[in-house]
Amino acid sequence: MLINIHCAKCVGIDAVPIVVEVDVATGIGIHLVGLADTAIKESLLRTITALQSMGFRIPGKKIVINLAPADMHKKGSGYDVPIALGIIAASRQREMPALGDYMIMGELGLDGTVRDVPGALPIAELAVDMGLKGCILPLKSAAEAIEYTGIQIYGIDTLDDAIRIVEGSPCDDLLAANRFQPLVADSDMDHSAAPDSGRSVYSDKLPAGGASSDAMDFSEIVGQEGAKRGLEIAAAGGHNAILIGSQGCGKSSLAKAMAGILPELSFQESIQTSKIYSVAGKGNPVGGLIRQRPFRAPHYSISIAALLGGGSDTIIPGEISLAHNGILFMDEFCEAPKKVLEVLRGPIEDRKVTISRLRNKVEYPSDFMLVAATNPCPCGYYGEGDRCTCSPSRRIAYLSKLSGPIMDRIDIQLWMHPIDPRKLVERRAAESSAEVARRVMKAREMQRDRFAGEGIFCNAAMNNRQIEKYCPLSPACKAVLERIIERMGLSARACSRIIKLARTIADLASVPEIRPEHIAEAAGYRFLDRQNIFE
Repeated sequence: MLINIHCAKCVGIDAVPIVVEVDVATGIGIHLVGLADTAIKESLLRTITALQSMGFRIPGKKIVINLAPADMHKKGSGYDVPIALGIIAASRQREMPALGDYMIMGELGLDGTVRDVPGALPIAELAVDMGLKGCILPLKSAAEAIEYTGIQIYGIDTLDDAIRIVEGSPCDDLLAANRFQPLVADSDMDHSAAPDSGRSVYSDKLPAGGASSDAMDFSEIVGQEGAKRGLEIAAAGGHNAILIGSQGCGKSSLAKAMAGILPELSFQESIQTSKIYSVAGKGNPVGGLIRQRPFRAPHYSISIAALLGGGSDTIIPGEISLAHNGILFMDEFCEAPKKVLEVLRGPIEDRKVTISRLRNKVEYPSDFMLVAATNPCPCGYYGEGDRCTCSPSRRIAYLSKLSGPIMDRIDIQLWMHPIDPRKLVERRAAESSAEVARRVMKAREMQRDRFAGEGIFCNAAMNNRQIEKYCPLSPACKAVLERIIERMGLSARACSRIIKLARTIADLASVPEIRPEHIAEAAGYRFLDRQNIFE
């Protein structure tokens, strides 16, 4: 008897259909075909042991298991549950009339328990596209997809749970019957994206806003009003920023405080970010979509593969993709290997990264805000009177990692000086992150309305066509911009970024058009293009 079970494989942040075909016929042996990797080949022994521990028999016939399409390489342990259900159904030990209505994935333990698998959210999206009734996934994996609309999500703990669901048989026990209802979001989630009825999971949720509860507050950072203004603009428009200054002036603290002024993810952004984390096996630990904007802070010794993504078997997203729709903070920027810094050039400009291997080519989104922090020289005191002990050649060698192409892509360049001792001692109350966040949110709402239907969410993502459409310049603005370009010798890319930054400054001021003072302020944040600070 031939049995077909719907499964999936993740390629990038999308899932493609896989069909597990199981046939029991006259003969001897168990045969697994369909370009399966070692983990899937080992699943036969796991599956047989689990079935025997649950009281099922292994038919003394020829069992052929095919993973279709046969020309696509399959990896991972998520096909254990479909293979087990296929053997049970093909040997007629249980009748499963609803087996073809569901997308089923899960890893089996030897006692029949089901373990988590990555990629639940893309799998649920594929099931909707295929018109299936629902998904049957391990409980924690299923919890990632419970806010996805248009499909029933079942979370299972054991193989027996999956069997009861696809059997479609009634259950007299009220407690047991509740276990076989679709999962739904709790009351503090967005029920517009959840099924109408079913059981809920995970009562503890992440904060609803864009920041985590342990994010540093702007009011805790003394002084540095100029840097705060620059980071507010960066957060409002999704622009890249670099903080240069001596040690202890607050660079890292300000960068970490940015998490407290970012707006909450929109539903579309939340879906994108959650899919990346789901594929990476880092889904929301408390269920549902990820609502916080990511804040990734890798160490400066990170490798290129860890930054961009990769892997010998399965290509997983790297730090720049995990920071999608959020912040990639790189402290001690000039201490990182130059090759690592240079690979950021493409993803910053294209807002995506393509990872190519001999047999695989995967594209991940990487629309992140780069926030970098560095000292101006090896000793850290250049620009602070005569405290610097570095020679000009050492300073040039140190800051040469800030290459022209990299700095061309950084919109806001901030030089920070040590805090005035008087301000440090007085510690006057400063503006809180909540107050800054309200202005940022208002500016982002203007951009959301402006770019409705464009597929982008912030000013920094505009292309040349959108700049022409949404950033018209008056004759006075054009005259100011022309003088700035001539005096600073800016590239075409830097010119476009000044216009986008000026658009964000106008949004923060709730002004519909860009004015000359906005152009002048935007150009003022590119001081590294204006003068040689290395000598």
